[in-house]
Amino acid sequence: MSELTLDVARKILDAALAKAVEKKLKPLVITVLDPRGAVKVTAAQDGTSLLRAEIAHGKAYGALAMGMGSRALFQRAQEQAYFVGSVNALAQGRLVPVPGGVLIQNGSTLLGAVGVSGDTSDNDEICAIAGIEAAGLKANPG
Repeated sequence: MSELTLDVARKILDAALAKAVEKKLKPLVITVLDPRGAVKVTAAQDGTSLLRAEIAHGKAYGALAMGMGSRALFQRAQEQAYFVGSVNALAQGRLVPVPGGVLIQNGSTLLGAVGVSGDTSDNDEICAIAGIEAAGLKANPG
């Protein structure tokens, strides 16, 4: 597979939502982006709060923009706050450097990223990884 199709993006979304239901998490928003940063699919469970879609998008977008999962971006923000702050300013505030943004890979080929928001960052990341792996792809959280 050399590109992220809509069918694969939907599989990722459905499996991530299934993991959230299995773990009885708070309502989530899940966004799947292609490698250009374009939205392939996004969905919000009933009861999500107002900015969750933007946060999910920012987690995935930040992972793509920096070429690392948002867990690694979170660590980098702690170590190099001025750098990550400057990059976020260049990105017009579109990066959300906390866990929950996971790169989607097929071998070494980057296919896109998943961003999840609504529960703890660790639980968000678990759902993103579950979705990617259920589609038979490699999850790279950081």
